[in-house]
Amino acid sequence: MTDTKVRLGIIGLGAEGGMYASLISEGKVPNMQIGAISDILPEKKNRADELGVPFYEDYIAMIESGSVDAVVTCVPHYLHPEMGIAALDRGVHALLEKPVGVYTKQAREVIDFAATKPELTFGVFFNQRTNPLYVDLKNLIASGELGALRHSSWIITNWWRPQGYYDQSNWRATWGGEGGGVLVNQAPHQLDLWQWMCGVPQKCFAKLAFGFRRNIAVEDEVNALVDFGDGATGHFMTATHDLIGTDRLEMLFDKGKIVVEGSKTVTISRLKDSEQELSKDMSMDDVRKLFMGQLNASELYETETTEYDSVWGQQHSTVLQNFAANVLDGTPLIAPGPDGINGVRLANAMHLSAWSGEEVDMVDFDEDRYLVELNKRISDEGAFPTRS
Repeated sequence: MTDTKVRLGIIGLGAEGGMYASLISEGKVPNMQIGAISDILPEKKNRADELGVPFYEDYIAMIESGSVDAVVTCVPHYLHPEMGIAALDRGVHALLEKPVGVYTKQAREVIDFAATKPELTFGVFFNQRTNPLYVDLKNLIASGELGALRHSSWIITNWWRPQGYYDQSNWRATWGGEGGGVLVNQAPHQLDLWQWMCGVPQKCFAKLAFGFRRNIAVEDEVNALVDFGDGATGHFMTATHDLIGTDRLEMLFDKGKIVVEGSKTVTISRLKDSEQELSKDMSMDDVRKLFMGQLNASELYETETTEYDSVWGQQHSTVLQNFAANVLDGTPLIAPGPDGINGVRLANAMHLSAWSGEEVDMVDFDEDRYLVELNKRISDEGAFPTRS
């Protein structure tokens, strides 16, 4: 490591790894350089040669080569924890792609191990946390200006995937190879953002459809209800079979409401007073006027709408730059590794609730029960080893 740059080892030069290699080589992450590349496909060495960096077919060899100060894991989900542990165990910083693990017991292993290496940086690649739209909303909610959360609903169904998408790899959309469907592949960013802004749910009840509109074993549609505590509730809906798709997030508070359309347009309504105070002081004549559209809404609330520009690509370089800054000078991480377990736990709870028909306690989540149920499904597939 130089005084100004972290040498990154990229494990897996697929779509994600390739994008990170391009961002770094193009100078879009000024405090980072590519130290080496590892991939099980020997033909990927051509790209490493183009970049002028060492290539390894064995990621352990790369970690032990002395060529890298940190690694990023761009590989199938089940491999993230073991690769993170392997790096940290050898004194190398670790940035894990989402999800941190497929199941909480697995995620906890790497989180607990990282805790024994406080001198090393351990992060998770939640690039949506750098999106100015969600950063602004996070800060607004944290300020308390809108009061306490009452309800939130996120419908995120613009993950349409054709059957051919699932057929291109034998591990995709399987319990043993991927660990789930839309919850572990497409929606982890929304699961993280939802909890990042609204708080970590305490209970969950979910209805999932498995192989509903696609020939797959895992979930392709999700409807879930959560309890955030203190009376606040939420609804999360996602699917991969809606060709038109919807992305709408609503968050209702005591003193206002936030609506986000398409992860781009934000409408914030601020009540003149808390909803309960307005209710208490409103005469029935005012109520009649309100229902008849004769009451000036500005007497009750003000609304502003903001359009945010797309920052696609910039988000990823920002996470990489932030991670390197933490390594170099201790700049706080946007997404510390331990945060990654929250989304994993919520996805696991949705699975377990759907399998059991029960509301699932997330404060005292039964990790062993989940793993037993997951292994039943892996065994039924008969194509992958069960997990421990």
